Amino acid sequence: MTDALLTASKPELLDKEGDRTLRGLLYDYFAFGRSLEACREIFAGFVDLSPTQYLILIAIKNSTAEEPMGVNQVAERLYLSGAFVTNEINKLVSDGLLEKSPHPEDGRRVQLALTQHGMSLLTRLAALQRPVNDALFGMLTREEFKMLAQLLSRLASNADSALKLAEHVQATLKLQEDQRASAASPPDSRKKRRATRRNGR
Repeated sequence: MTDALLTASKPELLDKEGDRTLRGLLYDYFAFGRSLEACREIFAGFVDLSPTQYLILIAIKNSTAEEPMGVNQVAERLYLSGAFVTNEINKLVSDGLLEKSPHPEDGRRVQLALTQHGMSLLTRLAALQRPVNDALFGMLTREEFKMLAQLLSRLASNADSALKLAEHVQATLKLQEDQRASAASPPDSRKKRRATRRNGR
């Protein structure tokens, strides 16, 4: 495979056959991701929640008294914007699934906890989650599972930077292509385009 066709350049991501292993990894990851998304929708629908509301409740359930969760902590854990999470949390509070209380050390912050109703909802949901999660991850050894958790945490923490890079490089390449196309077009065509732009003003 020629270098121009490679979809990565770091040696760690390539082998003798080019980027075939990387592409295979991504195909498998997308397939597994689709299954995870579908399971999340099933879980959320089972208790009449949106997928995001379901994730918020689960995240707060896993907080501790030593490390209580507020809006910012939930947003960071789920890689979502604070404004979006605030809106969803307010809905959950209105529905009686979450409660807010002042942070014991910082009066500007609130900490979130499940209500009894919220706990009952997640208890009911856990009966569905247990067999599904066992089927999704049960073929892994304990060491493989721990390694997967560590690797995904590192990948997730870098994903936002990669997305911003994709948007920047896309804009740069598009500009370069437009400039090349403009330079390669006949002079008469360029004059017509300039005249069209002037008339359009």
